[in-house]
Amino acid sequence: MTETAVEIPGYVAGTWSIDPVHSEVSFVVRHMMVSKVRGRFDKFEGTIETTPDALQSTVTATVDLSSVNTGNETRDNHIRSEDFFHVEKHPAMTFRSTGVRAEGENFLLDGDLTLHGVTKPVTFFLELNGFGPDPYGGTRSGFSATTEIDRNDWEVSYNGPIPGVTNAMVLSDKVTINLEIEAVLDK
Repeated sequence: MTETAVEIPGYVAGTWSIDPVHSEVSFVVRHMMVSKVRGRFDKFEGTIETTPDALQSTVTATVDLSSVNTGNETRDNHIRSEDFFHVEKHPAMTFRSTGVRAEGENFLLDGDLTLHGVTKPVTFFLELNGFGPDPYGGTRSGFSATTEIDRNDWEVSYNGPIPGVTNAMVLSDKVTINLEIEAVLDK
């Protein structure tokens, strides 16, 4: 354990690997303006570097876009196509943090999100869920984070009008990205 500039009970500085078995990278987008479609990515990896001063910590992550899973194979194949992710040309989405800021009892995680060949800054609202031992002699940490992006900013702009409805589109431009991350301290 290390003292930090921000008081975090049980805080541990070190290098952590994201445990994909106990983590989730998911998204939500409004569909037909009446409901929300949820999806996730089944393959991703990342590293978290917690430093003695928690506000100097960093995160890097890569998501395999071909692993998109909305529970509908036809929709998933369409999302992989040139209309959306174009995974043959842009197989991954990446995130590299640029800063951490305190926000009450939680944090804001700033960084660069690269998707579809475009890199833009984003800010995740970050909750630190804790640090603790696991049954195998290791140490685990947990984080929850969310952000909302405009998919058009990353040139993922496929859409279509809803016939007979003025100014209504099949998909909203806003996409919420949700992270539930469990990481293992590297030995």
